[in-house]
Amino acid sequence: MRVREARPEEREAVEAVLDAAMLRTDAVPAAIDRGDALVAVADDRVLGAAVLDPKPGGPHLDAIAVRRRRRGQGIGSALVAAANARKGRLTAAFDPDVRPFYEDLGFEIRERDGRLWGVLD
Repeated sequence: MRVREARPEEREAVEAVLDAAMLRTDAVPAAIDRGDALVAVADDRVLGAAVLDPKPGGPHLDAIAVRRRRRGQGIGSALVAAANARKGRLTAAFDPDVRPFYEDLGFEIRERDGRLWGVLD
């Protein structure tokens, strides 16, 4: 498995992975065009995707998802690590049920506007 920037022809696969996780997909085309969509691939199959939203202080992790049968294999962690390595400081907003995922990755977590907010330097 490797992580790289998503290609335009992978838009539908990225949207399918995010949609299956009930995440919004409208930002995908622009993120791919900017180079701010990452995919985890194996044998040319998209296993997971992350969409970054550029912000002045560093990118915001707008969405991240992994195919259901591939969860728990380090794919989401690899996507976050790649996003952090190429862009530096990373932020994310998320629900309490995924807090352990972000804590394990080293995010500093606070509550903000009724959601959890994490920062990874």
